[in-house]
Amino acid sequence: STLVTLHTLAEKGIMETATVKKLIEAYTFLRNVEHRLQYLEDAQTHTFPAKEEDQLIIARMMNCDSTSQLLGQLAPYRKFVAEQFDLIFKEKEIENSTITSTISDRDDEESISLHLVSLGFGETDETVKRLIATWKSPKMQSLSEINRDKMIALINTALIMIAKQSSGHLQTLNRLLDFMEAIARRTAYLALLKEYPHTLQRVVRMMAASDWAAKFLTRHPILLDELLDETVLHQLPEWQAFSEDLEQQLTHHKGDTERQMDILRDMHHALLFRFLAQDLENYLSVEHLADALSKLADIIVASTIQAVWETITTRHCDKPQFAVIAYGKLGGKELSYASDLDIIFLYDDSHPDAPASYAKLAQRFITWMTSHTSAGILFDIDVALRPDGASGLMVSSVTSFIRYQETSAWIWEHQALTRARFCAGYQAIETQFEDTRIRILSQKREENQLKLEIINMRKKMREAHVNRSDLFDLKHDSGGMIDIEFIVQFLVLRYAHNYSELTVNRGNIALLNRCGELGLIDQKMASETANAYRVFRKLQHNIRLQGKENALVSHEKIASELLATRRLWDKLFILT
Repeated sequence: STLVTLHTLAEKGIMETATVKKLIEAYTFLRNVEHRLQYLEDAQTHTFPAKEEDQLIIARMMNCDSTSQLLGQLAPYRKFVAEQFDLIFKEKEIENSTITSTISDRDDEESISLHLVSLGFGETDETVKRLIATWKSPKMQSLSEINRDKMIALINTALIMIAKQSSGHLQTLNRLLDFMEAIARRTAYLALLKEYPHTLQRVVRMMAASDWAAKFLTRHPILLDELLDETVLHQLPEWQAFSEDLEQQLTHHKGDTERQMDILRDMHHALLFRFLAQDLENYLSVEHLADALSKLADIIVASTIQAVWETITTRHCDKPQFAVIAYGKLGGKELSYASDLDIIFLYDDSHPDAPASYAKLAQRFITWMTSHTSAGILFDIDVALRPDGASGLMVSSVTSFIRYQETSAWIWEHQALTRARFCAGYQAIETQFEDTRIRILSQKREENQLKLEIINMRKKMREAHVNRSDLFDLKHDSGGMIDIEFIVQFLVLRYAHNYSELTVNRGNIALLNRCGELGLIDQKMASETANAYRVFRKLQHNIRLQGKENALVSHEKIASELLATRRLWDKLFILT
């Protein structure tokens, strides 16, 4: 808590009592203004309105007769806080005198170009233009002289780091300057990067490796802290401790929905960013990363369910008898950084208020997950796999879900069940869901009819994702990832009635290899196709890190993997 911490700082003699008292007054005033802005907008906003009539409404809510009176009260608070901020982060002595900037905003284009050439920079003309544009930007122009010199010194240090890369100098610099412009007015971040050069080095490496990572850090610069501690970068989280910490923080801020939503985002982003740093340093394989991201999502989902339930005033029990079931990438524990969550909602509760209460819980859960707050977003949510799809109820009872799966579900819905699992919520539903899933997957099916259904569904998916480029789409094209997933789903639905181990949600690679060991498909073909899936996932992961939505590669790059996948597909899907 900010206020508790401020009192502690005064008690410990770290800050003067009079200063703390003024900061608490300022914080209280600013929070009160913020709340009234949000009453007015009915949204997560922190921006003073542009319309004069709205400004007057805010002023009157703050017990002021006019907007000018409110602004007159606000100005001294802002001035005092800004002064204290600068005082805290100001260096004990003007250390800028020790910073020697090789080039600066006062140098001409020729001087800058010569310096870049001496560093070994490529594309110097474009680089010079970008540097000058940054130095002339409004954010840089508004900085104090000390902070502007500090920023230029950091850029000079970064230029040396970037020049040591084998390629991509301009691309890396563009990403870094976007980031630097975003934090230009945040004195604390500039001081951090100056004080910890290894952190700046890591930022540069991150900018070079991934466009997605660069944009993520630019949106959430507070995550710079995660790059400070070398030991943390080598550690996987202690999941139990993380979960308990999250629960404690949510409980402490019970009743403050905005704060709880930000806590979920901040803690999720911090851990996600740690994984990203480990990934870019090659400490994590794609498989281990997907496991970690999926586990993180499970914990976030579980905590959100309970926190949201406590906001529903008409709830009829303390713990909701409600569960989230994961499909797709989360269901298969193959989540990536920006994956949607494919989920459905189930409940097992005979109380007459249950359907309405859990429908409200599901709707608010989606809102908590998808809302853009000052801390960003958690996940996009896709609930299209619920019974009866878009025309179905948002939440189903376990009984109706079982009945639907047994009597009305399409084959493609049974295919989806091969990668479905209980994610979070009421534990009793986990057993019922898993029993139903195994029973459905273990049904004996007529082979030709099953093949025909899967072939037709695959055709529809290809028609919906036409690739008009000369490159190969790793996910959607013939022989790609979806073909492999369909192969595994076919093998499960075809043989699970004889081999119950195929119903275990072990992932596509493990299931392919097991089918080979059981003699259901040629073992060499199984191994080659499993390896192809691993290669495709790695390539897709690397391409997505560059911020590209479609994972496209040259056909030559994956020729042998493509051959293996298509050979197995053709062998399996011959109608007899």
